[in-house]
Amino acid sequence: MEQTDSLIEAGRWLLAQGTEFKQGVVSLEALPDATRIEIAFAGRSNVGKSSLLNAVTGTKALARTSNTPGRTQELNFFLLAPARNDGAAWLVDLPGYGYARESKVKIAAWNELLNDYLRGRPNLRRVFVLVDSRHGLKKNDLTMMADLDMAAVSYQIVLTKIDKLKKGALEKTIAETAAALAKKPAAHPDILATSSEKGDGIDLVRAAIASLVDLSELGYKAS
Repeated sequence: MEQTDSLIEAGRWLLAQGTEFKQGVVSLEALPDATRIEIAFAGRSNVGKSSLLNAVTGTKALARTSNTPGRTQELNFFLLAPARNDGAAWLVDLPGYGYARESKVKIAAWNELLNDYLRGRPNLRRVFVLVDSRHGLKKNDLTMMADLDMAAVSYQIVLTKIDKLKKGALEKTIAETAAALAKKPAAHPDILATSSEKGDGIDLVRAAIASLVDLSELGYKAS
């Protein structure tokens, strides 16, 4: 419990240092140099990824939110703590998978870019895979998880929109998700349950991010 509290404190401090959009990437050649750790956010279209990013970073419009699935069409790179030691890490908003109102050619190109990025980025420390808590793991989520297992990229499930669940349903979703993760070699065992609207679990996501960053290089001192 003490370790969790210290990480929550560290996460609050880290995300309070600000986050700045730097670039959108549509090809591997345009990726920034792999000199900082990267933490990516992935999920089905309309899972609430942009809302979660805004909540975690404490901004209202860092990532654009939309009721239209498939809005994010590139890899968006945000620099965490830009004024601290030239930046603490990249937060990467990945294109939503599973649905998009675009041609099959464009969707195939996005998927190819996403897969190439996940397989070939040596500084990618973790992918947060967002899952709508009302629906649980879907086929596309399982495909993404299998790809991450194959690439040996660590990932962690973040359940979204828990405020929309009926009483008692969250425990069932967590149990079913945990059972699926037990068979996945690259999966982090801790499941984060969140509501961007109510703020539930946001501190735990920040704490998970802080656990991946060397805070001593940024001048952080725990109280």
